[in-house]
Amino acid sequence: MGPTDRDLVLLRQALALAEQAIGRSDPNPRVGCVIAGEGWTAHGCTQAAGGAHAEIVALRAARDAGHDPRGATVYVSLEPCAHHGRTPPCCDALVDAGVARVVAATRDPNPLVAGQGFARLRSAGIAVDLAEGEVAREARELNIGFFSRMHRGRPWVRMKIAASLDGRTALDNGLSQWITGEAARADGHRWRKRASALLTGIGTVLEDNPRLDVRLVPTERQPLRVIVDSRLQTPSDARILDAPGEVQVYAAVADAAREAALRARGARVTRLPDARHKVDLAAMLDDLARQGTNELHVEAGHKLNASLLRAGLVDELLVYLAPRLLGLGREMAAFGPLQSLAEGLSFDFTQVERIGADLRILARPPGRADFLDN
Repeated sequence: MGPTDRDLVLLRQALALAEQAIGRSDPNPRVGCVIAGEGWTAHGCTQAAGGAHAEIVALRAARDAGHDPRGATVYVSLEPCAHHGRTPPCCDALVDAGVARVVAATRDPNPLVAGQGFARLRSAGIAVDLAEGEVAREARELNIGFFSRMHRGRPWVRMKIAASLDGRTALDNGLSQWITGEAARADGHRWRKRASALLTGIGTVLEDNPRLDVRLVPTERQPLRVIVDSRLQTPSDARILDAPGEVQVYAAVADAAREAALRARGARVTRLPDARHKVDLAAMLDDLARQGTNELHVEAGHKLNASLLRAGLVDELLVYLAPRLLGLGREMAAFGPLQSLAEGLSFDFTQVERIGADLRILARPPGRADFLDN
């Protein structure tokens, strides 16, 4: 029969709960759960890695409130897990609880689950319904980095750029603070909070000495900070190395003394040289995926931006446009010159929204998120 209209309402409640796991659950997906019994509901969302999953939190909430989950319907934004990782399988907990039905927004793309959670539930006599259409797509979009890592073996790479109307990210002398307003800067930190890791280049480290952390919005977890530093030029007193949070430096050269200085500050150093003695950016993404990076948020200069774009490694642009013209200055990405318009990089606008006095644009290369439809 499939989900009813009431089911879809409760699934959207589960999706809203899943959003509360942003900044908490990585590398696990963001999951929300609503358990509905006779005249009561209980709620839960995924806790920090190693903590309880959404279904377990909701079951505990029901029991703590004096409700028996036997015969209840469970609404969950992602298929209950069927494997034993840091925590036992959620599908087994639902079976043991005696629930009657599970309604899920979408399947889990993890090969360790991938339908096995549903199969275990059905084999125990629990009815399972799976949503389609808009709700299912929203559930996958919420976990686009997790789906990317499972389907493609690499993070979802989002490049953030703050620029003037004429596309300048800094003046000719390098000054860039602040092109956009306070609302856009706070919004940018909300996007940082979504990410497993924040990436910048050595040029930005040397010129701006950024912290590259989440501080303008509350968060339970600081993303991994990643520096592309081919020649190991990161100063040992750079603010990006300060606590809290971990730091990963990718280099192309070997320099024992500089590596030791960075490691003394708590940074991990990995050499991934390409044929040009630069950091192999594709190999870097592979390595970050192995570390559990779902969404990679890039805030870099025009040179590294260009390198990532030329290599086809950028999945989404997050562009803030300020209502001002700056004339000569630094561009969003330093590539070209092109010989024809056809050589340009094409994107589809997926969202345009006003943030304070500025404009926020989300854009993706055509077809880049097609894996969400599988």
